Amino acid sequence: MNEIAKKRPEFRNLNIFNDVRTYRLPPAGVLSILHRVSGMLMFVLLPFFFWMFDLSLASAESFNRLASVFSAGLGFVPGWFFKLVVLALMWAYIHHLCAGVRHLLMDVNHHLVDKHFGHKSALASFAVSISLTVVLAAKLFGLY
Repeated sequence: MNEIAKKRPEFRNLNIFNDVRTYRLPPAGVLSILHRVSGMLMFVLLPFFFWMFDLSLASAESFNRLASVFSAGLGFVPGWFFKLVVLALMWAYIHHLCAGVRHLLMDVNHHLVDKHFGHKSALASFAVSISLTVVLAAKLFGLY
């Protein structure tokens, strides 16, 4: 046999201490991890969301109190911190929605499940979620 044997690919397990810092995930992998992070963030910030929702609907006085929390703060916590928390919550909802629509689209159209579509749809998901978050951040911080 004069044929040259093909070298089989070598698959190694990632070392958590050395390889994780240098390993580059594709955009679909980063999107998947951030989809989980955004779901966790929405769950953790759920009491804050219900507190804001309750204050906004209870009465006109409580709504004004909520508005003053975002402008003047609450005790030793400045108002911009509350705005950052709300911005994180908005990003989590927007990102989770965009990534979820992407996953539903791939579930419905099985022929779309390939590496090329995964890469392009992940980048599109990032573009939409980041763009909407920037627009809402500008509105939240009074830039327009």
